[in-house]
Amino acid sequence: MTHISDSRWLKSAAVVAYSLVILITTLAFYGLIGFDGAHLQAGLLTDPYILQILGFSLKQAGLSAILSVALALPVARALHFMPQLVAKRAFLSLCLLSFVMPTLVLITGLVSLMGRTGLITPILPNDWNLYGLNGILIAHIYLNTPLAVRVLSQQMAHIPDTSWRLARQLRFSRWQQFTHVEWPAIKPSLLMLLGFIFVLCFNSFAVVLALGGGPGSTTLEVAIYQALKYDFNLSEALTLAWLQFTLAGLIFALIARMGKLNWLSADTSSQHWQPALGKLSQHLHRIFYYLSWSALLLPLLALLPTVSEAKLSNIDLHGLLQAAFFSLLLGFAAAILAMLLAWLLLIPIRRASLNRLENQRVVLQWLATHTLVAPAMVLSTGLYILLLPRIDLDHWGMCWLILINSVLLLPFVIAQLKPRLLQFDLQYGRLSANLKLSISDQFSVIWPFIRSVAKGSFALALLLALGDVAVFSIFGDNTFATLPWLIYGYAGSYRMAEAALASLLLLAICALLVFMFERHQKTQTTTSASDKMTRTQKND
Repeated sequence: MTHISDSRWLKSAAVVAYSLVILITTLAFYGLIGFDGAHLQAGLLTDPYILQILGFSLKQAGLSAILSVALALPVARALHFMPQLVAKRAFLSLCLLSFVMPTLVLITGLVSLMGRTGLITPILPNDWNLYGLNGILIAHIYLNTPLAVRVLSQQMAHIPDTSWRLARQLRFSRWQQFTHVEWPAIKPSLLMLLGFIFVLCFNSFAVVLALGGGPGSTTLEVAIYQALKYDFNLSEALTLAWLQFTLAGLIFALIARMGKLNWLSADTSSQHWQPALGKLSQHLHRIFYYLSWSALLLPLLALLPTVSEAKLSNIDLHGLLQAAFFSLLLGFAAAILAMLLAWLLLIPIRRASLNRLENQRVVLQWLATHTLVAPAMVLSTGLYILLLPRIDLDHWGMCWLILINSVLLLPFVIAQLKPRLLQFDLQYGRLSANLKLSISDQFSVIWPFIRSVAKGSFALALLLALGDVAVFSIFGDNTFATLPWLIYGYAGSYRMAEAALASLLLLAICALLVFMFERHQKTQTTTSASDKMTRTQKND
């Protein structure tokens, strides 16, 4: 039985939200197809160069996903089993900052650290080259390992005390505890995590464009960009876009069908007892923890010496501050719209989950989050070509920039909101439906339950929106540049000191936002929502 409100207004709003998200993608591909006779070129699928690009795309994405998760596991175990570790909370905040960090900031830091004249380049092997597969893997591991650490540590925190106590009573060895207690807790999330990181790396654009180093290290996304930007070969871009969209979509759909996170378990964040690691294991996990600190901080600290080379007289401070303000303005607008759309898109998904309509849930979830596998460059370019002769993009370009960015943020926001909303439905959905609350009363009841997650979701959306380059490159207005676009311009003209300064400013804004949201983000117990419902029921 469905416990979610059957309000006609909410149903209609959900239909509009799904229609909008699907329409954005449809219009983008239609814009490419309808321009100058562009058509699919099936012969490209057998072209040796295209097959090489496809092979490299799959190779770098697969290696990035496997290495990111493999490196994250010992760090997550250290965070879970060693509460005495120094600055654990700060490390988790740094992990969030690293995951949402604008790509151009990381690239600038890596070039300053390990480029041809980097700070640690002299101690690296003589044949070291940052550009190519090396740099791509380092950047992807840096961006995605922190995500894996947070997810795995969260999953391990859901292991109840009773499991550990039973394992102790049965006198399990450390290996038996891992195989019978830890592994079952993290196994359901591993496939989803691997697939999510794989799709992110498969669709990677800025990292490969900046650190690829040549045709041998090109991915489908960069090949699409080159076909559009340099050759203006829309037929080739369309064919490659469909190839990427199909492959990534199939992988993502398979993962959504097979891999599940154990989102519906009761809150176990107030864990009081867990086994201690052996001395050798403690030393090894402590080494992994402090090495992770170093790896995450080094590219950021490498920006400082580069900034010191900048001449203050040559720096446009007013332009920097204006770009920062404009970035925040666009980011807030995109994040707010993404939160609203995600809430509406989750209504039928929650209903399908409660009614155990698994196939329907998978289809709805794929439709709601399909922009994760849709090439951002294709969405932007297709819509630009379609809209250019029909509307005045000089006046309305910013609106489309916000809309496209909000749609691209949906997979991340939905991934954050969905687990908590499903947990609320499972525990309090029937009571909420029986009370026949209005929409505003329903929201006042559910808000205490999801408040911390909603804040985190909004922070994540805002931070990701701040790093946009691809969409702004198509719909942006050079009169009002964003900080990432300013960094791109500085780096393109070899003004690395100015690029490093702008990167530090953008990094400082992101760090401040992470600090503000993490500081106030506290785990909400289910009693807050229960008390609210009890008070509402008494008032009725």
